[in-house]
Amino acid sequence: MTTSRPGPDGDLAERIAAARRQVEANVERLSATRSELEATRQQVRVGRKEREIMHDSAFARLAARLESQPVIEQAKGILIAQVGCTPDEAFAMLRAASQRANVRVRDLARDIVDRAASAGSSAPSTSQQRVGR
Repeated sequence: MTTSRPGPDGDLAERIAAARRQVEANVERLSATRSELEATRQQVRVGRKEREIMHDSAFARLAARLESQPVIEQAKGILIAQVGCTPDEAFAMLRAASQRANVRVRDLARDIVDRAASAGSSAPSTSQQRVGR
């Protein structure tokens, strides 16, 4: 019995075919990796924008808070003077009234301060009372 062995040309053809399959598989993996890389790059771009937006909006919130804080403190002081409560109770009153009226605390505080200022300017001051005597 003789077994027929492929000649050197048959062996070479098999190796070339195997190498081609290997190259095709590598090309497919490379293409998939490129797609994943592009998707990751896009996520990084979007993520960076979101981080920048969050940073900017956090800064804007802080700036608005710093801007409205003095008005809220003034309104608390007015409530403390009129009602005789603690600062925490005054803020609780502001917050509760804000929720009832569906108005921001800073807007309600601004209204209280404006009303107190206009009431103070329409009422004669102590120096005006002395002059009028």
